[in-house]
Amino acid sequence: MIEKLSISEAQKLVLLSQKVFPVKAKGTSLDKTLATIEHLGYIQIDTISAVQRAHHHTLWNRNPQYQLSHIDELVEQKKVFEYWSHAAAYLPIKDYRYSLPRKKAIYCGDEKHWYEKDKKLMNAILKRIDNEGALMAKDFVHNEKVAEWGSKPAKRALENLFMQGELMISSRKNFHKVYDLTERVLPNSIDTSVPTQKEYIRFLITNYLKANGIGQDSEIAYLLKNTKRLVTAELKEMCSNNELVKLSVNEQLYYALPESLQLLNKRINRTQVKVLSPFDNLLIQRKRIKNLFGFDYQLECYVPEAKRKYGYFALPILWNGKFVARMDCKAERKTATFHILHLALEDGFKVNDAFNNAFLRELNSFMVFNNCTTIQLHKTTPSHFKKVFQKTLTE
Repeated sequence: MIEKLSISEAQKLVLLSQKVFPVKAKGTSLDKTLATIEHLGYIQIDTISAVQRAHHHTLWNRNPQYQLSHIDELVEQKKVFEYWSHAAAYLPIKDYRYSLPRKKAIYCGDEKHWYEKDKKLMNAILKRIDNEGALMAKDFVHNEKVAEWGSKPAKRALENLFMQGELMISSRKNFHKVYDLTERVLPNSIDTSVPTQKEYIRFLITNYLKANGIGQDSEIAYLLKNTKRLVTAELKEMCSNNELVKLSVNEQLYYALPESLQLLNKRINRTQVKVLSPFDNLLIQRKRIKNLFGFDYQLECYVPEAKRKYGYFALPILWNGKFVARMDCKAERKTATFHILHLALEDGFKVNDAFNNAFLRELNSFMVFNNCTTIQLHKTTPSHFKKVFQKTLTE
């Protein structure tokens, strides 16, 4: 049996599952940050710093008391670790064993990452870290000429050792990775048994659906090599065992955990504006977000400047359960100025006082989060909105 879900119900289920709007919870602010990472399953790491980096931004949106030191503290306490989800990410240490199938596949050569393996260099690096302790890429001398977009041989070797599980990231210094032997980083209490194929696939399914509300087989297997066929088969079995429910949304098939449907009885915060990171868990799968929210989003930092419509790093803006605008912005730290380079409203969205006031409140909080004290508005689309919103900014 397939239950029909309206698009608004599906959107509500997704937003509540993603915990985009913070709810009161017990514990310290650090506890809330850890709970967020454990619920979402991962937080993507990104290097772009036009505003606070994506991992900080994503966590701040779900924990208003988030501090930039939280991730380093959780890594030091061995409660989260760095590895690969669909991209580089922080993951809960409790889920460590589910990183092992990929590590094993890379170690055995069944799956490749980015770099060819220089096993002689890799062995030399392992021996040196074993003898000297944790090291960074810059601690290794290199004489080989490297192309502009290339990596040094030692860096490639370190990353291969990291990806196949022999090294872990013990900390970061000025955002540079510090590598150490896995056995010196992992807590003794962590389960290091390799899950069976069935265990692994079931983990992918339940973890995804818990964090995202509803999902399709292709979404659950997103950028996870050699898993799509297995996910599809396991979804069918879990449905036959009543562990999952089938849902029809806009005549497309989705799956959900039965307990997730209880979220439909809760209210969603439709009055708060959210300025989201392009790498936020909610919208990292662009096709999914277009199907469910009608929001056609592309991060234009990878697009030639002349072809950009919205700007280098346009952030999606969520209000009333919908994506209503995009804001290309940059935090200029030297002058503590938050530049709104381009604020573009989505077609058909009509602003009102409720939106303006909610947006201004969130913008002020976001400005402070980015260590800025003033806001400068440069351009809006439509252009006449600049006068309207400029007035709101100065009142």
